[in-house]
Amino acid sequence: MKIEVKVDAACEETTVVICTSKVTDEIQQLVRKLSQDAPQVIVGFREDEAVILTQEEILRAFAEGGKVYTETLGGRFQMRQRLYELEERLDAKRFVRISNAEIVNLAWIRGFDLSFAGTICVRMKNDAVTYVSRRYVAKIKQVLGL
Repeated sequence: MKIEVKVDAACEETTVVICTSKVTDEIQQLVRKLSQDAPQVIVGFREDEAVILTQEEILRAFAEGGKVYTETLGGRFQMRQRLYELEERLDAKRFVRISNAEIVNLAWIRGFDLSFAGTICVRMKNDAVTYVSRRYVAKIKQVLGL
């Protein structure tokens, strides 16, 4: 992606123009992010408490038992969004979906074990282990540059 900034003293309002050959998911995400007025806060719930979570502290987000949770070093928080809604709010450069039920924070990944045929084992820095579903293996390999 090429980014160009033009400074013009006669310009009265900032204008963003996106030139592309086709509208991709990346372009749609960029438009959504540029259109957001306020910073996106992520609120998790534990018992009767609502806690503001930063994206840096979220290790992963996952669906379990029909509910969506985020996991931090401070514990597990229930979310009020569906997983795809939470994925839209999370930074796409920091988070990647590894299955229909899980999104992980790339900064919290210790490594990937590629020795399993057809799947990728993800080892997190908090010693948790999870797996990339076959449907998302190509996407993960693209993210890793493999």
